Amino acid sequence: LVLCCVSGCVPDWLDGTLVRNGPGLFSVGETRYNHWFDGLSLIHSFTFKNGEVSYRSKFLKSDTYKRNLKAERIVVSEFGTMVYPDPCKNIFSRFFTHLSNVIPDFTDNNLVNIIRYGKDFYAASEINYINEIDPVTLETVGRTNYRNHIALNLATAHPHYDREGNTYNMGTAIMGLGKPKYVIFKVPHDASDPQRKKPALRKLQQVCSIPFRSLLFPSYFHSFGMTENYIVFVEQPFKLDMVKLATAYFRGENWGQCLKYDHDDTTLFHVVNRHTGKSVSTRFYGAALVTFHHINAYEEEEHVVLDLVSYKDTNLYDMFYIDNMTQDTDKLIEANKGFSPPVCDRFSLPLGLTQESDRGVNLVKLKDTSATAVMQEDGSVFCSPDHIFQGLELPRINYDFNAKKYRYVYGSRVEWSPHPNKIAKVDIETRTHLEWFQENCYPSEPVFVPSPGATEEDDGVILSSVVSPDPALPPFMLVLNARTMEELGRAEIPAQIHMDLHGYFIPASETH
Repeated sequence: LVLCCVSGCVPDWLDGTLVRNGPGLFSVGETRYNHWFDGLSLIHSFTFKNGEVSYRSKFLKSDTYKRNLKAERIVVSEFGTMVYPDPCKNIFSRFFTHLSNVIPDFTDNNLVNIIRYGKDFYAASEINYINEIDPVTLETVGRTNYRNHIALNLATAHPHYDREGNTYNMGTAIMGLGKPKYVIFKVPHDASDPQRKKPALRKLQQVCSIPFRSLLFPSYFHSFGMTENYIVFVEQPFKLDMVKLATAYFRGENWGQCLKYDHDDTTLFHVVNRHTGKSVSTRFYGAALVTFHHINAYEEEEHVVLDLVSYKDTNLYDMFYIDNMTQDTDKLIEANKGFSPPVCDRFSLPLGLTQESDRGVNLVKLKDTSATAVMQEDGSVFCSPDHIFQGLELPRINYDFNAKKYRYVYGSRVEWSPHPNKIAKVDIETRTHLEWFQENCYPSEPVFVPSPGATEEDDGVILSSVVSPDPALPPFMLVLNARTMEELGRAEIPAQIHMDLHGYFIPASETH
């Protein structure tokens, strides 16, 4: 734990810890990872108290981490790096290994986000394993398998939390009893064991399930939407090829190569009542898109409004291969001329439709949006989005407005490449934006923390850890006025840190 050097002013009322997760180790011994999303998880924490900031970091002591370090080389496969336990194995032994692992037992290198279940905190990625951490010391408490509590092979690292503190998440059940399906589940806010001996997941409750529209090609998903009454799942034509996945080990391909995007397919929008588990009967669909991050969703005048970040292709994943990322700037720009920029899209899904609803006309009755929903002859509804803003990723909002009508979204400004060098605040109502920028600086995902007693949506601060390739500019934690996007202060970190992915702000009252 080290104390950071603060310049400017960090508000005295800011009291808590921002815990962040991301890849931090990209080689072991003589071996190295191929993809940025493969690096071993490094957990960071930034603790704010009385205007001071302290920093701590520790590698997640996952089984993957321990096995790799013991072997002094990478022995566990990751998203973009396929390896074999014994490089001397011949093709026949690889084949028999493949047969015993048709659905592979994934790594537990949880490098994407921090999730709260009850009062337990976990490092998570998109697999069936999560690792509990101590949010104060960052020590790894132990590994938990979702499959001990619910039949899931994959799960998201982007859950939702309701007003009571219950956690909602979803995953994919590929193998097990019954047909393959997407599963939405809930962990009650009071699920934690007071004696800290049993995981909060033991009280997990299934909300509902949604069958795959294609048994061999389930949709990839990174997040989902939630309103006061509904879960919204986007079944996109960015798919996991099950045959390729089952044979990837034998063929020597990585798991990333088992994803495919079907430009000619459609996108389905599933709307499920999260209290009853029943799906809305209307079939909502739209043109092909790729989405990783939802922004927010809410209900207004008998519509579900869904905001997300969309792409026209899957080039984003390819850009994060290490060989691509380490090109010089000019080559990176040239190589990414065809980069599909992220677009903040708003879909408006009208509820209460019947087979007698008008055909061929826009059924969206909301004002101030160009989103459309047109019923087809077969009773399905084709939805087209309202394009709110182009060039924003890693979106965050004032989470007090999650599942409510809101106005502001904060994010990393992405222009010519996936390397964000600005933080933006987008005003959805006026379609204008403000930016923070400093030359040769690369900020992480911005996290909003409200001021005590705040009533206005943008009354608070934005926190972002910033790195720079300039050795004369040490990394720092940036604190911005969320209303004006002006810098309030920064805390210089006396350590080398990496770009990370996502994080969770824990008020001091929740870590005691």
